[in-house]
Amino acid sequence: MQKYVCDACGYVYDPELGSVETDIEAGTAFEDLPEDWVCPICGVGKEEFSVLED
Repeated sequence: MQKYVCDACGYVYDPELGSVETDIEAGTAFEDLPEDWVCPICGVGKEEFSVLED
C-alpha cells in the first residue's frame, strides 16, 4: 500500500501500521480514512498530504 506524507510537518501515514494516535486500524488505506481525519502531529486535513515516493 502507498504511504502518504504530510506536506506541513513531514508525518508519514503508513497504511500497514494505521494511526494509533487517531484510532485508525492497521491495513486502512489512505483513501479509506474518514473525510474529517487530520494529521495527528499538526492537525492539517487529508488534502495536505502527498504520495510518498520511494
